[in-house]
Amino acid sequence: MSTKPVSVFVTRRLPQPVEARMQELFDVKFNPSDKPMSASDLGAAMAQADVLVPTITDRITANQLAQAGPQLRLIANYGAGFDHIDVASALQRGIMVSNTPGVLTEDTADMAMALILAVPRRLAEGERLLHSGEWKGWSPTALMGHRIAGKRLGILGFGRIGRAVARRAAAFGMEIHYHNRRRINEEVEQDLGATWWESLDQMLARIDILSINVPHTPSTFHLMNARRLKLMKPSAYIVNTARGEVIDENALTRMLHAGELAGAGLDVYEHGADINPRLTELPNVMLLPHMGSATEEGRIEMGEKVIINIKTFADGHRPPDQVVPAML
Repeated sequence: MSTKPVSVFVTRRLPQPVEARMQELFDVKFNPSDKPMSASDLGAAMAQADVLVPTITDRITANQLAQAGPQLRLIANYGAGFDHIDVASALQRGIMVSNTPGVLTEDTADMAMALILAVPRRLAEGERLLHSGEWKGWSPTALMGHRIAGKRLGILGFGRIGRAVARRAAAFGMEIHYHNRRRINEEVEQDLGATWWESLDQMLARIDILSINVPHTPSTFHLMNARRLKLMKPSAYIVNTARGEVIDENALTRMLHAGELAGAGLDVYEHGADINPRLTELPNVMLLPHMGSATEEGRIEMGEKVIINIKTFADGHRPPDQVVPAML
């Protein structure tokens, strides 16, 4: 690399301490508005920068990568997920991709646990009732939900976040079950009191609440399809803080409307902000605006990881969080 500062383009506004540090280290330009960039504007940025710092709102396809200039050699993603980037095409063009794994584990697990608590206890319904001015006082049969102690929690995906959810749920007296591509170490299982199910279908039929904690990959797209959703008990709940594409959202909405599932807590959606309008009509669904990682601490740590990845790249080394083909 030359001695001149590396040229960096950031597609969204980041926490102020992160932006300030970037300005100290790099020749950095920011998207002046905190809105997703158009494909043409994104292409223009990629034609000029050495490093692009995108977020989940940027779709970086093979066609988009074709607009990149020869100087673009790193896409330093601000976020752990990278399914919005055509990594294979980037690598073919000699462009490395990095992400920010690990820093959001506790924040996302906190949000999953919040939904696990909130949906069975009907907290969103109670909050809406109070704000509408319709609450007339306490009643012995009003807004009765279900306790979670003693309930079976099924965790789909038992990586860092899934295990963090398990630790929290166990503290609330829940019975922990999980499905993962591979069974984890027996000692960790015993420490978490977790039961592994080789068959996802068999686990789904036996649990009271499902927490989804898998990334979006071709193999997990609509993993929770209509057939699998129908395996769950009508009294069961679904919580998703991972990726919306893992659930067939239309099938989920139909089943919730039909009373074939008791409720859902969702922080992510199959089509981003374009949510099925029938889903928003349901009183037994708690919907959040993709805020699972929205803590100051987590977002700043994400930025610090991005900076380390860029600085390492600028010094002529591979970024520590480089996305490699084995991860795809």
